[in-house]
Amino acid sequence: MVNLTENEHILELSRELLDDIELDRLASDKLLLKCNRLARLTGSDEIREWLGYEMQGYNGTAEVSLRYMNLTGRWTDFKEKKGYWEPLAVHESTIEILKARIDATKITSVEGDWAFRVTNDTRTAHASMGGRIAALTGVRSRVLGLLHTFISGIYYERQFANVAADTFETYKRSVDILIAEKAGAILIKMPSVVARLKEGDSEAVSQALTTCRRILEALADAIFPPKAGTYEIGGNQISLDASKHQNRLNAYIAQRTDSESRRTRLRQNLKNLFDRVSTGVHNDVDAAEAFALFLNVYLFLGEVLSLPEQSVPETEG
Repeated sequence: MVNLTENEHILELSRELLDDIELDRLASDKLLLKCNRLARLTGSDEIREWLGYEMQGYNGTAEVSLRYMNLTGRWTDFKEKKGYWEPLAVHESTIEILKARIDATKITSVEGDWAFRVTNDTRTAHASMGGRIAALTGVRSRVLGLLHTFISGIYYERQFANVAADTFETYKRSVDILIAEKAGAILIKMPSVVARLKEGDSEAVSQALTTCRRILEALADAIFPPKAGTYEIGGNQISLDASKHQNRLNAYIAQRTDSESRRTRLRQNLKNLFDRVSTGVHNDVDAAEAFALFLNVYLFLGEVLSLPEQSVPETEG
């Protein structure tokens, strides 16, 4: 038996449920129970509460109950708070009973003095039952529509998550190879960043951001070691000594990038990263932003290390 991850199980369950609804292959009670399992696995508490009303009947006090009375078209008189409060299965049973009653009371031929009255009364009764069938069928359609919307949302969300995870994993493998080849010392630092971020407290976040700054500095030292003299970027002469990590990274990018807009973007991203990971030491960055910064650092490493060896000639002072 294949063991599925939780995300894979949710994806498979939601796919089955979409087929269950679209192919009408499950009775309503079984469908609702199966949907309830999906809601439980995805932490959809409001949907679970609503499904409880669909299985056991609605009440006139709970906020979710009243909201879904409206969404499923159950009101017959909203001001008087009259409506179809029963579970979905009861409505489906009522529809079948009314259809059977209409079939059983169809008039083929009536003669005599009472013919007109009997025919008229029968037509009136059939019209009333037909109206109720239409109303309850409408309720059922709305319930299925809401279920379909909920399930398809989960399905496409999880499907995208799988695609995104696979895409990132493919990218990560190629970036890790580049880091190992060109700046191997950086790989040693990354697990400590992840470990600190998982702790989540302010001191751990500060330590993680300090390590992020050291990763950027280690990148500069690995791919563009300190050297005497200056380098010209945009008419400005920048120093390339040991303390000028940003300058050396910008020089590396400038040498390998033909596109001015790409150079500008990478240069601005680098500046923003250095600014934020340095500010974070002073408790100005929370755990969520710190994690985003770490991912940004990683993506920056991948893009810079994948630049071609030499694109434009150096301009050194």
